[in-house]
Amino acid sequence: MEQHETRQLTFHGEGAKLFGIYIVNILLTLVTFGLYYPWARAALLKYMYEESEFEGSRFTFHGTGKEMFKGFIKAIGIFLVLYGILFGGMATQNATFMMLGLAIFYIGLLLLIPIAIHGALRYRASRSSWRGIHFGYRGDRKELLNTFIIGAIITLVTFGIYGAWLVIELRKYIFKNLRFGNITFSYEGEGGAFFWLNIKGYFLTLLTLGIYSFWWVKDLFAYYVNNIRMYQGETRLAFRSTATAGGYFKLLIVNVLIVVLSLGLATPWAIVRTMQFVFSNIHIDGPLDVDAIVQTEADYTDATGEDLADMIDIGIV
Repeated sequence: MEQHETRQLTFHGEGAKLFGIYIVNILLTLVTFGLYYPWARAALLKYMYEESEFEGSRFTFHGTGKEMFKGFIKAIGIFLVLYGILFGGMATQNATFMMLGLAIFYIGLLLLIPIAIHGALRYRASRSSWRGIHFGYRGDRKELLNTFIIGAIITLVTFGIYGAWLVIELRKYIFKNLRFGNITFSYEGEGGAFFWLNIKGYFLTLLTLGIYSFWWVKDLFAYYVNNIRMYQGETRLAFRSTATAGGYFKLLIVNVLIVVLSLGLATPWAIVRTMQFVFSNIHIDGPLDVDAIVQTEADYTDATGEDLADMIDIGIV
């Protein structure tokens, strides 16, 4: 194969089909007072995976509502404990206990972030496959927790400045521990470059009364994508973004209009348009022998991290 060979993902989803899934999910979740939510999430993920194609084959999500329900219950239990500590401290009317309860609550929420990321990645990766080959995540929860805690402390001490470096360090750790069969990954971004990209974007957005925000988002998307590497043995493949500020502007404006004018009913169509935009603007450059990809990863069925990440709204890489 030639080095300049390029591949990309394709999303075949349709707004009407996704709308049907959304309606059923909402109705059953309401009727069951929220208990159906894990099954609703599993159904949505299955559809999104099945409509995603690479090299002529669709992806598969093997997770089940039952697995995610168990994680859902555990996640609720964790939050109930944290809120119990918070309200318990407040109920004492004692300043010391109130401050202690508040501190434990917020520290607990902070520590849940890396724990949720680790658990969600381990579960989601192991339950995802393509041509029968499973993804995997081999990160260590303690290592990720240490990286996050140290980074969070430095970020606090530097009044948020180190946050850019922390984001990149987390992405580097996550990607180096991702697997797709015998395919490995890495992330080549640098904290300094990411910091200045955001500084430039922030001030230019202010100076242009928001107009530059479309270029800022385009640059962020490109920085996230362009620094991903995929390895098959000694062969390296690079990810490349082709997104433009104009393309993002059109995506955002149309999505906002259809969602607002439909009072939210057109949200599935907005999601489909977003997925198609993302997939169409990510290219993978370099030779890849798909027939040489072999299974190396084991199953993992604990969805607690997946549900924690969903509850605190963490986007999975």
